[in-house]
Amino acid sequence: MTTHIPVMLHETVDAIGPRMGDCVIDGTYGAGGHSALVLERIGKNGKLLALDWNEHAVRGCAERYAEDSRVTCAVGNFAEMPHIARLSLFPKADGVILDLGISSDELEHSGRGFTFQEDEPLLMTYNDSEERVTDILKSVSEEDLAAIIRTYGEERYAARIARAIKQKMPVETTKQLAEIITHALPNQGKKYRIHPATRTFMALRIYANRELENLERAIGTMPQVIAPGGRMAIISFHSLEDRIVKRRFRELAKEGTVTLITKKPIIPTEEEVKRNPRSRSAKLRACIINPPILSTKNYPPCKQPVSTRSRRDGREAGQLKTSSI
Repeated sequence: MTTHIPVMLHETVDAIGPRMGDCVIDGTYGAGGHSALVLERIGKNGKLLALDWNEHAVRGCAERYAEDSRVTCAVGNFAEMPHIARLSLFPKADGVILDLGISSDELEHSGRGFTFQEDEPLLMTYNDSEERVTDILKSVSEEDLAAIIRTYGEERYAARIARAIKQKMPVETTKQLAEIITHALPNQGKKYRIHPATRTFMALRIYANRELENLERAIGTMPQVIAPGGRMAIISFHSLEDRIVKRRFRELAKEGTVTLITKKPIIPTEEEVKRNPRSRSAKLRACIINPPILSTKNYPPCKQPVSTRSRRDGREAGQLKTSSI
């Protein structure tokens, strides 16, 4: 069994700067690597809300911290964080972490079809509430399938792959899908830098779980979840995710809602990449939530004080003197 190694562990936790007594939300608990370090930093009076869409991950969290009253474990997507925090009676957070990668356990041992290294049912969902990839492949047209693979996987051979998949329907397992993709690509003897099926598998997973839409929603709700002065740190693993994080952080900074901590992303060290090759594409961005800015433009002007002379003259300040003529 592969042991999951959290990516940029200390850099991420340092970015949110948890202190003794802080309240922190780990919106992507996974194998719990970031949460464990957060708990060390917040001490006995701190609180942690550990959230994950994967029910197996949350069960592991509940078992691990069964005797720790500081920890609340909850099943749910981070896009629903405000709702989940309210249901959990969790106060506004001092820090939030989102790690958008898939843990080694989810890749290799979930049995849900996230990896082509095993022959598994083609589900690719974190739970049973989303439409399975095998059903998506049946329902979409060849043109729409090509668009999904091109948009979410940035795959140059999307049209060829989509045509091959639709010609071989039904596609029920990861091994079957990976073989179809591999044989659809040109230059069959060529040695690719990554497995030929990597981009298509990623595209189908992102589409099935609405990952980019959920990321947009999560960033937009952060001022509802994080207290002023609190921090948010997000680790992304491919360009589509990082573009969203970069754009939304800049938009919120322009509005005055946040202050950027990382104007350029933090990336793993060479030593970390050697130790954990899956970290090679990771990028960390972080920001601070600003106090709300009160606007006065819609408020009426303050009334001028009534002077003593105006009272003696029988007039209110600002009232025009009328003539009896």
